[in-house]
Amino acid sequence: MKKEHIIHFKVIHKDSIQLLRGLIFLEEDQKPTIYDYQQCLIDCGHDVRIENKEQAIFRAYKPGEQYWIQILREYESNTRDLNVENLAKNFMKSEPTA
Repeated sequence: MKKEHIIHFKVIHKDSIQLLRGLIFLEEDQKPTIYDYQQCLIDCGHDVRIENKEQAIFRAYKPGEQYWIQILREYESNTRDLNVENLAKNFMKSEPTA
């Protein structure tokens, strides 16, 4: 059975950096390969070539522009999910007030 994996990557232009996400589907016990990342970036609309396999860096081409994309393999979002926090609070016992 296939499982979805969210990948995080940064798009590096001359004057800006964007943090973006992509989605790939792999078998449950399978880890993403550099070629899985490449296909995800292509599916996201980037014309990419592998630049550095070890650091997961891709060179991307757009008419009149060249930029790089780096996969963030160990990325952990530091944004809080307020919906999950509110749901968890509903399950916690409240202290009786005197």
